[in-house]
Amino acid sequence: MNSSTIAAVIAGFGTGLSLIVAIGAQNAFVLRQGARRHAVLAVVAICALSDAALIALGVTGVGTVVTAWPAALTAVGLVGGAFLLCYGFLAARRVLRPDPAAALAGGGPEAGSVRRAVLTCLAMTWLNPHVYLDTVLLLGSLASDRGDLRWAFGAGAAVASLCWFAALGFGARLLTGVLSRPKAWRVLDGLVAVTMLVMGGMLVAGA
Repeated sequence: MNSSTIAAVIAGFGTGLSLIVAIGAQNAFVLRQGARRHAVLAVVAICALSDAALIALGVTGVGTVVTAWPAALTAVGLVGGAFLLCYGFLAARRVLRPDPAAALAGGGPEAGSVRRAVLTCLAMTWLNPHVYLDTVLLLGSLASDRGDLRWAFGAGAAVASLCWFAALGFGARLLTGVLSRPKAWRVLDGLVAVTMLVMGGMLVAGA
């Protein structure tokens, strides 16, 4: 691997990380699943693989097709916004009506099925137009500027996504001591509720 390829990978990694780290619905969901230690591997894998697939589409130039169909992004925005609003209201209800059994000590299989976590993660990933704008359009256009090194740039961005979601999902277990108290869960659910409601409202309003 020559120096130009390495530089393109590093540039892709830095660019991808700067876009992914921002607090959003997907990150809030991964953090909550990680704190509950529930379906973490599945959730992290879905987020990382989905980003890799979308980045690959952007590198191949699919972004030009997406921009040609603005109605598709509008439809995704409405559906995704409605989904996030519903999830946000559920999180807000948990804040107002906390369940003592929801503390981390009781966050085992009863916390919800793996299937439900997987479906929710898929919805948050693929029904969010911002994901397409960041990965397919923005990263795709930046990669195209690299010419023959565009795939190295895209690979760097995909690795950044994997590193971030793995750190967020598996690193959340470090909060075990704090989240052993129901009050801490109310704070976390409050953060999730605000994030989801704001993101959902923005998607619906902008669709």
